[in-house]
Amino acid sequence: MGIYIKRIYELPVREDGARVLVDRLWPRGVSKKKAKLDLWLKDIAPSTELRKWFGHDPDKWPEFKKRYRAELKEHTEAVAELKAIAKKYKNVTLLYGARDERHNEAIVIKELIAR
Repeated sequence: MGIYIKRIYELPVREDGARVLVDRLWPRGVSKKKAKLDLWLKDIAPSTELRKWFGHDPDKWPEFKKRYRAELKEHTEAVAELKAIAKKYKNVTLLYGARDERHNEAIVIKELIAR
């Protein structure tokens, strides 16, 4: 099983497997048809408060990860749903809209699911 991370703005490919959007907000400029999602898992995304506090500031990354992991413990249904999808499909691609490829919620989710 492979768990991958990809910006939703990148073209879908067969190797993506199940495509799961992990953002709370729909990404600008992407049609639902073009996204080719298998699931939009809004409930696994960081809270609006946490997302705004973080603001993709790399200096806040360690604290963001800590706070977000705490939030994920409260969203057991969404985490369980994602884990079930990861077991069902050979590959799962977590999609996100942020420009920052090194500091985003998909990285934290991948670490959680990969355990």
